[in-house]
Amino acid sequence: MAGWLSSMLGTAFQVLPAEAAEERAEERIDRSLCCDVLILDYDHRPVRSEEWYGALGQSGPPVVMLAAERSRSQGMGLGELGQHTFVRTPISGPEIKAAIRSAFHRRFDGEEPGIPVRQPECPTSLDQLIGASVQMQSVYKLIHKVANVEASVLVTGESGTGKELIALATHNVGNRSRRPFVAVSCGAIPDSLIEAELFGHERGAFTGTVGSRQGYLEQAGDGTLFLDEIGELKLQTQVKLLRVLQQKEFSRLGSSKPIPLRARIVLATNRDLAQMVAAGEFREDLFYRINVINISAPALRQHPADIPQLAQHLMRRYSESFRKPVDSIAPDAIALLQSHSWPGNVRELGNVIQHGVIMAEGYSIQIADLPDSFQELGGNGYEDDLPAGSFERLLRGYKVKLANDAIAQCMGNKTLAAQSLSISRSYLHRLVRPPGELADAEGSSLAGLHMTAPAC
Repeated sequence: MAGWLSSMLGTAFQVLPAEAAEERAEERIDRSLCCDVLILDYDHRPVRSEEWYGALGQSGPPVVMLAAERSRSQGMGLGELGQHTFVRTPISGPEIKAAIRSAFHRRFDGEEPGIPVRQPECPTSLDQLIGASVQMQSVYKLIHKVANVEASVLVTGESGTGKELIALATHNVGNRSRRPFVAVSCGAIPDSLIEAELFGHERGAFTGTVGSRQGYLEQAGDGTLFLDEIGELKLQTQVKLLRVLQQKEFSRLGSSKPIPLRARIVLATNRDLAQMVAAGEFREDLFYRINVINISAPALRQHPADIPQLAQHLMRRYSESFRKPVDSIAPDAIALLQSHSWPGNVRELGNVIQHGVIMAEGYSIQIADLPDSFQELGGNGYEDDLPAGSFERLLRGYKVKLANDAIAQCMGNKTLAAQSLSISRSYLHRLVRPPGELADAEGSSLAGLHMTAPAC
C-alpha cells in the first residue's frame, strides 16, 4: 500500500510504510506514533484486535481507515472506537489527500481529549484567524510587527476575507489588548450622521440633539478604533479625519474644546483606494496618511489549502450552535469545497458549512448536504483536466457510468436517479453534463502538508 500511496500522493506527503508481518506490526506502528496521520487498510490489516484499534484512536495520531464496500459496516464500527476517519475504496487522489489533510488539521487543532499534540513550528492560527498557508503566515508576521507600533495600518481585501478579524488580532496581540476595541462600519452610517457618530456632539449642536454624547473616537479611549469601509466616507468627512490623524486631537460637534486622540486607529476597505484617488473620489493626502502599513487579507481562492481547517472550525461552531452531533466532513465534500472559487470568501464558506450542518442526517457532512446552488456553480468540474489514463480519470469514468445507468433505470428521471445513488441531483448533473457546459474554473490546490511535519 505504501508504494501505491506514494505514487498517488506525490511529493506533497511523506509515507512511512509499516511492516506487513503481524508479530511486528504493533511494534512498528507504535514507533510511528510520531507521525501526523496513520493510514490503515482494513482489508489487509496486520492487526486483528478491535481493542487495539480502539486504544490507538484514543492515544495515537488520527487514523484514516481504508475499507472496501464489503467491509463498510466493520470499518465504520472500528471508526467509532476512536479517532478514525473511514474512507471507502477505491479512492481517488483528491479524496485521499482531502482525508489526510482533514485528519492532520483535526490533530493540530488539539481538541480531542487524550491525543498528544505536537505543536508545529509555525502557527496555524492567530487569535480568531485560521490557516497555515504561506499567505496566512505572511499576515501573522505583519500583525506581530505592527501590533505595538503607533503607525497607521490599512487592511485591504475583498469582502468576506476577515479584515475585521485582522484588525482585532492586531489589537489583541498588542499592548492595548486590555483596552476597548470599537468597530465602526462607515458605510452603514448615513452621511448626515457620520461626523456626529465619530466626533460626538454637545447639547443643541444640531436639531434633535437632547444631550451631549461621546463619539467613537472618545469611546475607544486608550484602545483601538477600527474604521471599516473607509472608502465610503465623503470628501468633507475625509478632510476632518485627516486633521484628526495629523493633529492627534478632535472636537465634538458644537464645541471648540480640543480632545486628545488616545486611541489607535486601524482602517479597512474592500475598494481600490489608489484608483479612487486617481478618480478624485478619495483624498490623496489622506490615502498616504493611512497607508503606512498595508495588510492584505488574501482571498480564499488564493489559499485553498486552508479550506479543510477553516471548514472544520466552522463545522464545530455551527454544530455546537445548532446542538447537532456533526463532527466531520466527508473527504469528497472537502475536495468539492477546495475546487470552488469562493467569490464570497470565508463568509460564503461559513454559509455553505452552516447549511451542511443543518441538513446533515448523521455525524458527517456529505456532498448531498451542501446547497444545490453551491454544487451546481461550485464544483467547476475539477476532475475534467485530469490526465488521460490516470487513476482519478478512470474513477471519474466509473462514476459517470453509474450515474448514466441509474438515469436509464429510472427512465430518464434524474431526481429518482440521484436518490437511488444517495447523491444530490446537482452532483448527478455535473457527472453527466457534456464537456464544456460550465466554464473551466481555477484549478484546485491539492498540495498537502507533509505527514511528518507541517511546512511553513
